[in-house]
Amino acid sequence: MLSYRHAFHAGNFADVLKHLIQVDILSYLQQKDKPFVYIDTHSGAGLYSFNSEEAEKNAEYETGITRLKARPVAGCEDYLQVVAQVKPEYDRSSISPDSLYPGSPRIAQIMLREQDRAQLFELHPQDHQRLDELMRRDRRITVSKSDGFKGLVAALPPKERRGLVLIDPPYEVKSDYDTVVSTLEKAHRRFATGIYALWYPVVDRARIEQMVQGLKKTGIPRIQLFELGLSADTEGRGMTSSGMIVINPPWTLKNKMDELLPQLAERLGGEQGVWKSEELAGE
Repeated sequence: MLSYRHAFHAGNFADVLKHLIQVDILSYLQQKDKPFVYIDTHSGAGLYSFNSEEAEKNAEYETGITRLKARPVAGCEDYLQVVAQVKPEYDRSSISPDSLYPGSPRIAQIMLREQDRAQLFELHPQDHQRLDELMRRDRRITVSKSDGFKGLVAALPPKERRGLVLIDPPYEVKSDYDTVVSTLEKAHRRFATGIYALWYPVVDRARIEQMVQGLKKTGIPRIQLFELGLSADTEGRGMTSSGMIVINPPWTLKNKMDELLPQLAERLGGEQGVWKSEELAGE
């Protein structure tokens, strides 16, 4: 269960979708002076190098952030600007910033204001250690070595009453698909005004459809779904697309994604690129 390492996939097309939406939501929350909380249930190590053995194994970043940087798509400026702000840990001058990619907790850290805070969960021993080292000097951020599903529910409702919850499990355990639904239902009961962003991989379309139907049955209102892929669904192994399900999305998000997703699909996947934008539940 703890074998998944995001270092193998950092900066790929799935990260582009996930972090583009994360940056957009955090930017939306920044529009008001009132503090917000950021909660990340499966944080990972927080910072990744494309020069690492893991990243170089499949070089997934080449069809993700590297391709987008080479030919930017209008509307991705804020996301690319955040990625460009990443610097080597502890000012290691021998590491080029261009070879680094921020995980979701590092993106949140860059975007947090003085009055905001973050609560990060990570169970993998090595990733937790790296994450803790990366964040320990920041008093706005708490890092916990615990189950993010349980930790999320226990952390709600937050004192801020505003915030983003990112749920990004590895889905190595098949029960994760059911767990995300039950966790979101519990979390929404405690923190109905929060924004929730659930990432998922498209490996088995039937399993995704089952998860989506489960979310619809909860009765939670205001749910949108966005997908980006390098190719259409296949019967073979491997992730062809990934998606983000957003509860209580900013009112501008869907229009923005309707415009961006076709361009991103073409830019990252060429003629085979695919995308999806759906309203799963209204008010």
